[in-house]
Amino acid sequence: MCKNDCKDEKMKALDLVLDAHDHDSGSLITILQKAQDIHGYLPAEIIYYVAAQTGTTPAKVMGVATFYTQFRLEPVGKYLIMLCKGTACHVNGSDRIEAAITNELEITNGQTTKDGLFTLKNVACLGCCSLSPVMMVNEETFGTLTPEKAISILNDFRNRKEEEA
Repeated sequence: MCKNDCKDEKMKALDLVLDAHDHDSGSLITILQKAQDIHGYLPAEIIYYVAAQTGTTPAKVMGVATFYTQFRLEPVGKYLIMLCKGTACHVNGSDRIEAAITNELEITNGQTTKDGLFTLKNVACLGCCSLSPVMMVNEETFGTLTPEKAISILNDFRNRKEEEA
């Protein structure tokens, strides 16, 4: 059987997280958040691994991972677009913003662009109602959106990617 010396860096990092939380199933949300930070999403093998390491069932871990919208079970693009669909954003035009994004990127909610750059995810609320309509791209928040402003923001992110290349 494989010891820690043959584990990849991501699994070693996850083991440190589990150790920091004493492999306690009471810390499942925090463990899953950090596991997602490490892996980018929660693949099935991580669900099973966390279950085994915390002494709980894969069904319970999966229940937590599917209950909270912050968790992703599929890989996402480099830039995760979370578009608010809450009441204030809806009333102020989030459907028009979504139409512009889907037209520009040729994806719909839950999909990732072919180049792996963008993923679109509609969310119930981002808690920024005074900025509606609003979206987040990774950790950056953008408010008082128009379809044109949303496309301009996406182009800025495209340009960042090109500059990094």
